[in-house]
Amino acid sequence: FRAPTGPGSELRVSCFTFHLPSALVMTMAYGGGVNLFDTAEVYASGRAEETLGNVLKKKGWRRSSYVVTTKIYWGGHVCLPVVVSCVAEVVRAMSFVIDQGLAMYWGTSRWNVKEIMEAYSIARQFNLIPPVCEQAEYHYFQRDKVELYLPELYHKIGTSSTGLFPLSGLDAPPAPPGYSWLKERLYSDEGKKQLSKIKELRLLADRLNCTAPQLAIAWCLRSEGVSSVLLGVSNTEQLLENLGSLRVLTQLTPPLIAEMDVLLGNKPRNNKMEGRS
Repeated sequence: FRAPTGPGSELRVSCFTFHLPSALVMTMAYGGGVNLFDTAEVYASGRAEETLGNVLKKKGWRRSSYVVTTKIYWGGHVCLPVVVSCVAEVVRAMSFVIDQGLAMYWGTSRWNVKEIMEAYSIARQFNLIPPVCEQAEYHYFQRDKVELYLPELYHKIGTSSTGLFPLSGLDAPPAPPGYSWLKERLYSDEGKKQLSKIKELRLLADRLNCTAPQLAIAWCLRSEGVSSVLLGVSNTEQLLENLGSLRVLTQLTPPLIAEMDVLLGNKPRNNKMEGRS
């Protein structure tokens, strides 16, 4: 998505997570300003990457007009911190991938600030290639990492954030059989508080003449250092609704953001704890 965000900023990019039945949705997304398509080697048992490639090949869009991201996950797990036993090995491996022409850049997913800084320092020390972005969970109820810790990296080394799960918490469907833990979470005291806040946010969305998902996406995009927000859509109706968040973004004035901060009651405080994710 291209949208004005104030002096010194050219655009904000909103990402579209790729799923099958695709050609029509991708065409509408591209026409609506979406310029990043995200996939992974495990999506649709490996078929998602192939389908994405086939659609892009048939469309013949100018290659410089869009970005494709994918994830090395089940085959190597290098994007996730839980299995990163040696950051230096990851930096060397991803530098090799880029040197071989298999990718242009690489990033991390759910690494903490300490790990990202370590990767950057190793890259500089050994003339390797550092990560350029971090995929981090970011929504109304998960704010600390993106708003408090990652901006420091954004200003120091230019690492931007890609927001994951921007619509988390908006709906609370009944917990399916075997997921008693989810039921306990939804109906815990904290879960009930979140549901109450969501109701208030829906009323705020009504005031702005938009939907709750549009407000949530726009709220994520307004954050400093967030270059992308990953969205998953399964039909054109959802896509068009998500695209409407750009109109809402221009309505998020400082007073309105302050009102939302009061409503949410969880604005991060500037008492940094380095490495916390």
